[in-house]
Amino acid sequence: MSHYLHPIDVTSLPSWQALQEHRLLMQDFNMREAFKADPQRFECFSTENSGLFLDYSKNLITATTRELLVNLAREAGVEQAAHAMFNGEQVNASERRPALHTALRRPMGDSLIVDGRNLMRDVHGALAQMTDIVGRIHNNLWRGYSDKPITDVVNIGIGGSFLGPQLVSEALLPFTQQSGVRCHYLANIDGSEFREVMANLNAETTLFIVSSKSFGTLETLKNAQAARNWYLSRGGSEEKLYRHFIAVTSNIQAAIEFGIRERNIFPMWDWVGGRYSLWSAIGLPIALAIGMSNFKDLLSGAYGMDQHFLNEPFESNMPVLLAMLGIWYHNFWGAQSYAFLPYDHYLRNFVKHLQQMDMESNGKNVRQDGSPVATSTGPVIWGGVGCNGQHAYHQLLHQGTPLIPADFIVPVVSHNPVADHHAWLYANCLSQSQALMLGKTLEQAQAELRDKGLPEQDVQRLAPHKVIPGNRPSNTLVMESLSPGRLGALIALYEHKVFVQSVIWGTNAFDQWGVELGKDLGKSVYQRLTSYDSDTAEDASTQGLVDYFRGRHRG
Repeated sequence: MSHYLHPIDVTSLPSWQALQEHRLLMQDFNMREAFKADPQRFECFSTENSGLFLDYSKNLITATTRELLVNLAREAGVEQAAHAMFNGEQVNASERRPALHTALRRPMGDSLIVDGRNLMRDVHGALAQMTDIVGRIHNNLWRGYSDKPITDVVNIGIGGSFLGPQLVSEALLPFTQQSGVRCHYLANIDGSEFREVMANLNAETTLFIVSSKSFGTLETLKNAQAARNWYLSRGGSEEKLYRHFIAVTSNIQAAIEFGIRERNIFPMWDWVGGRYSLWSAIGLPIALAIGMSNFKDLLSGAYGMDQHFLNEPFESNMPVLLAMLGIWYHNFWGAQSYAFLPYDHYLRNFVKHLQQMDMESNGKNVRQDGSPVATSTGPVIWGGVGCNGQHAYHQLLHQGTPLIPADFIVPVVSHNPVADHHAWLYANCLSQSQALMLGKTLEQAQAELRDKGLPEQDVQRLAPHKVIPGNRPSNTLVMESLSPGRLGALIALYEHKVFVQSVIWGTNAFDQWGVELGKDLGKSVYQRLTSYDSDTAEDASTQGLVDYFRGRHRG
């Protein structure tokens, strides 16, 4: 564990140096030729677990590459670091905390002793509290101030208190129970968002969940106060405020002072980071949307991936393989960004969650011990729903100059079959990954144009524009259909991928000090906007923009 908290220079490891030498040998590697030479390539570079099938054969790798990448993971201490995280050691060095989001999905009967306390009692106690409140709302036993049942829930939170729950509740919309409620999300401190969320809601039948560890996050607190005023202005009373507001927080006193009953306050623990918290009471809107049985299936799917990550040999370990392929492209091929392309409407917000999970975790320039990183970290994460992207940014993937690896994610079965739509959707996913790999040669482009009967002058003019380099790497993740268990496994897969990369780079995947700076500066800028007696800003640009705001509002 000391190796993890006091990381060495990863570039000095023999396995890193072996990969540098191997990279030179791979300069002219061609995937098209590799598939021709090896009929077993797909079988060799694919694996399956927890309802997910991973094809990673369309990568710039050989069996030797995989062996060297796995050696690096072992030499960097990934196995020891993983067990340290699962066992509750302080893997978050800067804040001197464990990172135990994995404990949130451990089954009943498990025990996890940290500092003399069995944390599983807290975890399963919170689950029981969630089960009780979800049951009461679904059975119309929880009623609003006018005694009408709850029909809508507004989750007020930002960052991890918003992105994960929104992703899951939208992704699992087909599993919404008949007795379930409609979920809405209020995150940004923007009056326009507040208006749009509240426009069609009835105060008599709306429940608000305020998710904030400190009960003081600026955006969340301002939106909670606005929601409270909205409720009071539409016939609600202070006396019955408790029927319309629930809190998920560690600041119980602040929530009580807001008007929330203590029995309606759910716990948050400092050993769960926001971007890893959807498995906790932060996931209450998920449970209200899909029911506790499905919510527990979500946890079970993630637990299955946890066990796979801990116990599967690295050569077939899905999180380790994805992580090391990312290291291969980012650190040895110079790839600066990574595209995620889900071919499923219900996963349209998956990339937003991945952006926070990955970029907030590994967007670091120092290691666990505070020393500078030895190599580049944290690629830019981007992407979106597959077919839409094909008519937009896929052009860059196919013919642009940057190397941008991609992960394709697609279910085999649609929840909403329409004619032959899903077969076409699946075909588009496979054809895009195939096109990235195969490309189109100049000779192929010329032959196509000649077959269309174009004169040779036009063939020579147009052919270079139709050449697609190919040899662009991608992974394809396939599942039978999108279900709570498979979605849980999918999210946990990427959580562990991010963690493995943090171990390689020596970074702390569980703090986010860069986020805190902007929060602090925002308070002083707000004072300058609203108080004419305040000091001038530290720089002329900020002061000029403050003056512009004041001038418009004064007018």
